[in-house]
Amino acid sequence: MKKALNESKAEVRIQFKEVSGNIYPEGQLKRTELVIRVQPNEAVYIKLMSKKPGMGFSVEETELDLTYGYRYKDVRLPDAYERLFLEVIMGSQIDFVRTDELEQSWRIFTPLLKQIENERTEPAKYVFGSRGPTEADEMMIKHGFVFSGTYKWVPNIER
Repeated sequence: MKKALNESKAEVRIQFKEVSGNIYPEGQLKRTELVIRVQPNEAVYIKLMSKKPGMGFSVEETELDLTYGYRYKDVRLPDAYERLFLEVIMGSQIDFVRTDELEQSWRIFTPLLKQIENERTEPAKYVFGSRGPTEADEMMIKHGFVFSGTYKWVPNIER
């Protein structure tokens, strides 16, 4: 099944609230974000505001970046399934869930799955090629996320 979003990526994005006592003009500072990108281009980076070098008093968006492919560019990195199969062949269980973790997952998710089944909950619909359902944006806004949309992360492998 093909996803119909405008981008194909999997990431966790943690946005920090504004700092108190901001000395810059209103609206010039964007929120700091910690981003853990799972795919594509595995990376961990912090998007933040930095004063531009020189005598001026302006800021720009920048990042502290650990792009996995760039940091380890001289190392052959197996893809996820290749690594998993190698772990199985070697008898390692490092990439597998422990029994107690699995039991807790079932304890947490079974009631949710039963509720979805009993209430016949429908997934939120969205326009093909969009960012996703509007309910997702509403949930982020409800929890204080501010989407500035001005920053485009460029992984080190493309620089």
